[in-house]
Amino acid sequence: MTARRPSRRSLLAAASAVAATSGLAACSSSGAKDEQDLGYRSGDGSVTAFDETQRGEPVELAGDTLDGQTWDSADHRGQVVVVNVWASWCGPCAKEAPHLVALNKELKGDDVQLVGINFRESSVATGRAQAKTWGFVWPSIYDKSGTTSIAMQGKMTTQPSTAVLDRQGRIAAVVLGATTQSTLRGLIEDTLAEEGR
Repeated sequence: MTARRPSRRSLLAAASAVAATSGLAACSSSGAKDEQDLGYRSGDGSVTAFDETQRGEPVELAGDTLDGQTWDSADHRGQVVVVNVWASWCGPCAKEAPHLVALNKELKGDDVQLVGINFRESSVATGRAQAKTWGFVWPSIYDKSGTTSIAMQGKMTTQPSTAVLDRQGRIAAVVLGATTQSTLRGLIEDTLAEEGR
């Protein structure tokens, strides 16, 4: 797939993200053995942006959320959707969490939706408690088996990972590893500015 050249703002934000996350250890609060058992893979915060003409089919992501509801990406066509993969046992996820909370507070209107994927968590109760501790008030799909990676077309390969979906539900950009509020803001703004509304 041909990747488009990100805007200057996105490149600067991405560089900041790499610098901010390069020192993060690829270990969790529960230890390296647990991460290995869970298939843990860390990322370096690298950003890949995909040209509008080179994006794949719309993502078909759906599932039960930690709060007992259901969430389906098809219900959010016309919005830019930010999908974040996280887990309580993921150390870099904890470092990233305040950036996501700040971003969510900054988002206004109905043009952007944030959704989490609680990846290979031991239980719904554990995921729900961690989401509350970190201040995640947006929905998170509970994915104990890790099958959402198929729905996300194999592009979210680390914990954490974040994808920005365009208004048609296609993957416009992916960040592998912990990211920052400024990086995501730049990617969201670039996607919102596209003409394919």
